[in-house]
Amino acid sequence: MRLIYVSAFLLTLCLPQLAQAEYDKPYVGDMIEYDTRYEDTFVHIARDFNLGFTELRAANPYVDPWLPGSGTDLLLPTRHLLPDAPHKGIVINLADMRLYAFINGDNAPYHTPIGIGREGLNTPQGSTKVVRKKDGPTWTPTPRMRSEDPTLKPHYPPGSDNPLGTHALYLGWPAYLIHGTNRPFGIGRRISSGCIRLYPESIVKLFDMIPVGTPVTVVNQPIKVAWIDDELYLEANPSLEQSRAMEEMGEVPEEKISNDEMNMIIKTAGEFKDRLRWPAIRKALKTRNGYPVAIARRPSLEVKDNKIIEHETNAGAAVEEFEPPEEVKDLIEGAEDDDTETADEGQDNLDEIYVAEDEQRPVTYDNAANPFKTLNP
Repeated sequence: MRLIYVSAFLLTLCLPQLAQAEYDKPYVGDMIEYDTRYEDTFVHIARDFNLGFTELRAANPYVDPWLPGSGTDLLLPTRHLLPDAPHKGIVINLADMRLYAFINGDNAPYHTPIGIGREGLNTPQGSTKVVRKKDGPTWTPTPRMRSEDPTLKPHYPPGSDNPLGTHALYLGWPAYLIHGTNRPFGIGRRISSGCIRLYPESIVKLFDMIPVGTPVTVVNQPIKVAWIDDELYLEANPSLEQSRAMEEMGEVPEEKISNDEMNMIIKTAGEFKDRLRWPAIRKALKTRNGYPVAIARRPSLEVKDNKIIEHETNAGAAVEEFEPPEEVKDLIEGAEDDDTETADEGQDNLDEIYVAEDEQRPVTYDNAANPFKTLNP
């Protein structure tokens, strides 16, 4: 009898630890291939598939986002490598404009696209926490906002014209919130005054999941690298400076990566750095399509001295002195600058275009006529 009590006591001690086990995969989701319908636009497709406008544009740069036409093949970037940050609480990566909530123990994190601070009003980086929550928040525009837009009212109570949407999470950084929106077309864009915006349906889900005191980490990582099984993947997102050009034109002016980012690729490749496919790396860094692409493959098993050796990537090892091939040197900071093409300053302001897209469509699909399929790269 005493043994039973002791066993039960030890099991009780272990249960909380088991419940707090971390999600151990370096990615979430799988890529989807989608055939468009006549009425589709990128704004609507993005919302239906929990994507942001800019990331959908980046993945399909040669498709008209407003008139893709019927039967156009789109690649939906619904697989994401996780940011290099502790898998705890809320992690926000500004570069891929996405929020990851590690609140499901060893299950995949809840993740959703976000709108972030525009140029000159950047969303801050660092660590904070959720200090309070509000169902039905009131919005009070700052003096700067009212100076820029005299039509703004002094206060906005809960309602359809409240830019905070229906729910808000207040952070330890004064004046910065994670909140909903009454203009969902801005998700996946640099459009806010620094706050983090979510789709109306996403903020409701997040609000119910996140308790007060949840830690929040904000990083800016355009380049992410991870092994998935025996393949090394690189996900290159537009930088914050490139995102506007990608949003408007579907392509970005070339931008160099830092030595630290290049070393991260080499370090993650570990003993298999000689297997890196540099043409694939160069293409990913130049196009910034925002979804994982394979850049190396390792043998899962090797027979040596009549023994089977299972390889493991030594990602934590120190990076040896490494000289990148000539074909990628010009993409690394410190190399001689080239003349690069920049976005046309005469492009129409997307804010004007999006005003006409403030129409919401039910997020439903007829499974009997499923227009998409899942890809497992």
